[in-house]
Amino acid sequence: MIARLLVSRWFPLLLAGALASRAFAPWDWSWAVFPSLMLLFHYWGNARTPAQAFRDGWFWGLGLFGFGVFWLHISIDQYGNLGTLTAMAIALVFIAYLALFPALAGWLVARLRGRSATLNRLVLMPAAFVLGEWLRGWLFTGFPWLLLGYTQTDTPLAALAPLGGVWLLSWLIALASGLLLAAFGAGWRMRVAVAVLAFGLWFGLPWLQQRHWTTPTGKAFEVSIVQANIAQRDKWKPEQLRPTLRLYASMSEKVAGRSRLILWPETAVPSFLHRIDAYWLNPLARRLRAKGSDLLLGIPVAKPGSKDYFNAVVRPAGTGKPAIYAKRHLVPFGEYAPLPALTRPVIDALGIPMAAFSPGEAKRPLLDAAGYPAGISICYEDIFSGEVIEALPDAAFLINVSNDAWFGDSAAPWQHLQMARMRAMESGRYMLRATNTGVSAIIGPNGALKARSGLMKREILSARVVPMGGMTPYATLGPRAVPTLLAGLLAIMAWLRYRERADAATGSGQNPPRRPASG
Repeated sequence: MIARLLVSRWFPLLLAGALASRAFAPWDWSWAVFPSLMLLFHYWGNARTPAQAFRDGWFWGLGLFGFGVFWLHISIDQYGNLGTLTAMAIALVFIAYLALFPALAGWLVARLRGRSATLNRLVLMPAAFVLGEWLRGWLFTGFPWLLLGYTQTDTPLAALAPLGGVWLLSWLIALASGLLLAAFGAGWRMRVAVAVLAFGLWFGLPWLQQRHWTTPTGKAFEVSIVQANIAQRDKWKPEQLRPTLRLYASMSEKVAGRSRLILWPETAVPSFLHRIDAYWLNPLARRLRAKGSDLLLGIPVAKPGSKDYFNAVVRPAGTGKPAIYAKRHLVPFGEYAPLPALTRPVIDALGIPMAAFSPGEAKRPLLDAAGYPAGISICYEDIFSGEVIEALPDAAFLINVSNDAWFGDSAAPWQHLQMARMRAMESGRYMLRATNTGVSAIIGPNGALKARSGLMKREILSARVVPMGGMTPYATLGPRAVPTLLAGLLAIMAWLRYRERADAATGSGQNPPRRPASG
């Protein structure tokens, strides 16, 4: 039975997908995506039917997501009160759903595959694969986690992030994989050409990193991120409120006057804004501001005269009305119930504890911070690059507040940090990332970590940042530029396939029969 498993068609694909998952943080085997995709493209090229190519992509996806996002069961198990087995089952169902997207890409490849194996590997397969990633990041509010482009945040390819974002990097990875696969079956000239191209890119791209698309608009100043490391299981207990407030206040007082901006993470304060602003938050904000420090924090906000409440970032006014950004892109089944008529009875029957936040209505995610407009994102909003760059060109820097405590000591916080680094590179801005339990970070415009906290540690993270202005090509063109280009390539491949079939049907692709010579 084991021997049959080892020689089965799907087992190598499962392993290849698992290998690709190790290209992401915290393992960072960035090279692993290339042999993984080469094997997948090889199988797609040899699939006898679209159904077989679909299964090939699905098993590869099971390996990628099964080993890459299985941490999802942690929050379901520990905070959903469903039990370990049920939590794992739900996570596996979601993983099986995510694997459908490379499966659909495989099906499309088999449908459009033409006679030229080289054209299939260099045009069709890379385009179909990346469009599958894009669809996954959009459909049903999207889950653009583990996009292959993120694996290159620490390689020379990262220099291209300001040009086309994570989508361009994903496409180049897929293109390089197809090119390497084509070179294996080609002559020595093709192999030499591939080697020269790879050599040129590897040593030429660092030069591109010296190109600055954005420029400073002000002097550098110090910021501090407060990571209080309050356990998720204790955070919302009523008796924990006052100790939490005292802890955040005392940690902030330590850097007051030295740091121009003090940042607290998502829902740092486990209470509604209107319940604590007058007697505690506004006096604290006034004290900090008197010393030259501005405060931004994550806190739930209730809408007056309504049952709506929001997951928000607030800049306390000290006196008067605070400035508020309310999260616009909520987490399905975590912050709201999609299709409530269908899902709410199931949620209630299982006893799943879930917030019922309302989405914010801000047209652009901006707040004033330390005298500059800042681009704000909350939790996993920062994995949607198109939403982050909506703050540009006004935003002088980016801020993300998050709570990755839901996923414990897993790969999730490190993967989330990797995506935040990509947002900094795409926008040419500093990114300040504040989390409850880690990993908090201050990220430079080139994705470099200026400061980084540990995981499950209480820390104050400080570094100097520079307000930036200008637009990268990616921010100017938008996140749809590369997917639109790839859709155009697929349209061309579809047209070529149609012509091949038409020629085969009419026989015009063959030499016409010769007439017998006349007497």
